[in-house]
Amino acid sequence: MKSASTSSTVTPFEEISREDWARLSQQTPLPLSEEDVTRLRGLGDRLDLREVDAVYRPISRLLNIQVAAAQTLRRAREDFLAQRQQRTPYIIGVAGSVAVGKSTTARLLRELMARWPETPRVQLVTTDGFLLPNAELESRGIMQRKGFPESYDRRGLLRFVADVKSGHDRVEAPVYSHLTYDILEDERVVVEQPDVLIVEGLNVLQPARPRRDGRLGMAVSDFFDYSVYVDARLEDVQRWYVDRFLQLRRTAFSDPRSYFRRYAELTDEQAEQTALRIWRTINGPNLTENVLPTRGRADLVLRKDGQHRVHSVLLRKV
Repeated sequence: MKSASTSSTVTPFEEISREDWARLSQQTPLPLSEEDVTRLRGLGDRLDLREVDAVYRPISRLLNIQVAAAQTLRRAREDFLAQRQQRTPYIIGVAGSVAVGKSTTARLLRELMARWPETPRVQLVTTDGFLLPNAELESRGIMQRKGFPESYDRRGLLRFVADVKSGHDRVEAPVYSHLTYDILEDERVVVEQPDVLIVEGLNVLQPARPRRDGRLGMAVSDFFDYSVYVDARLEDVQRWYVDRFLQLRRTAFSDPRSYFRRYAELTDEQAEQTALRIWRTINGPNLTENVLPTRGRADLVLRKDGQHRVHSVLLRKV
């Protein structure tokens, strides 16, 4: 294993090559089947069983160690304070760009973490459910900035994560439909004291913003126990986004209920130009302005090559 630091740079991360990281999978007897991988794989993602074995199985073992350490620390704290406290969920944040594969990563972590006997109850919540409804975005004039930090109900998301971390018996989150491109008013995700909660979204690692009174507010990431960032070169993510758009044009966009039904009849050239325009005006700027700057706040960074394969891992030094 090699350090990510050089004589001219200072970094809190240790860089581990794919080969060295893959050797760690021998410590993790938690195989998935090819059918599991197919079920968990996102659109456009080239995930296969070898990638899961080489990259994600070691991550599940590392997280298992982190959870055990957190439980030990909690018990030691209780002994010191001479008081017993309710066990609260271990919260993992997963961040990264649109089309980089963060949703697949979150689903894989949920599946793998649930196979450890210490954490059988693992839930996943995406922050898409905390996007403001389209009507509200329209009234604020920010419909074209959907996905940017200001397009979210940040107070609602913060309250949700805080309630989960406080050990509330039942906490509800809104549900978002990628088909209708809006919040489903009558649906909720219910979180009931899981062992682990995974929170996945574009902006989950953003730092707290100063309040009007000058004091620093709270960030969602303040409640995370661990965080993962899925990283790739900007040109690769752009290409993956365009490819995914073209696939959706032939599948989900053709559904009469789809918000993007108007794109289903585009030619290949028109669809590619439309995808590039959306990327260059919305998703690309959001990535460079808001998402990418949070990469350094993660505990673990998965660095992908142009084929969607993780080529190295950045692990925050202890």
